[in-house]
Amino acid sequence: MIMKAIYLTKTGDAEKTFEFRDVQVPEPKPDEICIKVHSFGLNFADVLARQGIYQEAPPLPYVLGYDVAGTVHSIGSEVHNYTIGQRVTALTKFGGYAEYACTMKEGVSLIADDIDYCTATALATQACTAFYCLEECATLHAGDRVLIQAAAGGVGSIMVQLAKYKGCIVYGTASTKKQDYLLELGVDYPIDYTQLDFVEEIKKTLGDYPGVDFAFDSIGGAAFKKAYHLLTPSGKIIFIGAASQLKNGKSNMLTTLKLAAGFGLFSPIQLVMASKGIIGVNMMRVADHRPEIFKHCLDEVIKLYESGVIKPSIGKTFEASDISLAHHYLESRQSIGKVACVW
Repeated sequence: MIMKAIYLTKTGDAEKTFEFRDVQVPEPKPDEICIKVHSFGLNFADVLARQGIYQEAPPLPYVLGYDVAGTVHSIGSEVHNYTIGQRVTALTKFGGYAEYACTMKEGVSLIADDIDYCTATALATQACTAFYCLEECATLHAGDRVLIQAAAGGVGSIMVQLAKYKGCIVYGTASTKKQDYLLELGVDYPIDYTQLDFVEEIKKTLGDYPGVDFAFDSIGGAAFKKAYHLLTPSGKIIFIGAASQLKNGKSNMLTTLKLAAGFGLFSPIQLVMASKGIIGVNMMRVADHRPEIFKHCLDEVIKLYESGVIKPSIGKTFEASDISLAHHYLESRQSIGKVACVW
């Protein structure tokens, strides 16, 4: 059986790097499920991989894609709790930009008929990342001050919803045109990072409070260091990405060196004396080495969606044939919430 798959054949501009190929539908391993893909999501890691600066990427050519939603096409011999035709969302370790994709059974969860497929892709990556960061890496209490960078993005917007559900006071950064969206999400203090220094803006509101209790950073570099110094004693910063390594959608040696220098140097003694914590999160690593934890996160975010606690926003949907346009849109930083493609 033949399917279409979108291969990344070289690094660089989206219009020159993708190639549609007719290939065999993959057969699931004994502990895998093969999914007939209706929608697949885009993530910022896809842009980094296409630019050639994502260390997790396999050798070229390969198929990108970390999240899909569709129906169960076939199951491995060790999979017993799924049947053909069930609606599912799933995490894929590459391979998602295809009409069929295989993944580990722990990376798959059933979805109800009223969840559209594009929204379901956001549950597999963005919502799981947000849940893991706020539930597994941090213990948030009502009244905690929380800084969420890129709060209008796919991960950030879910973080906002979870933090507000826990009764936290949320500071969220985003560009000028996304400020109204931050207010709609419930951000207490929206900050336009293109016009204002987020540290100074937060300090204006703190009064006698010593800083922020948690910071969730997907920017990296100097922004990470500034957020770290905002932390209260016993505060934590959870680091999930380094979007600042791309400037105007491009990366070069200068931006990489600037990113690295911006972080500053940290000593364990420094962390102990300040009673601060730094946690790095890579959900692919979590899925690889603790699949049962990832499965827990995926099942829980689906429950949170069904109960109305979280609601992923779909910023824009593209046809799979317009994959280059979808990549340009994501790396332009215009997007709010999830960007997805449909076959």
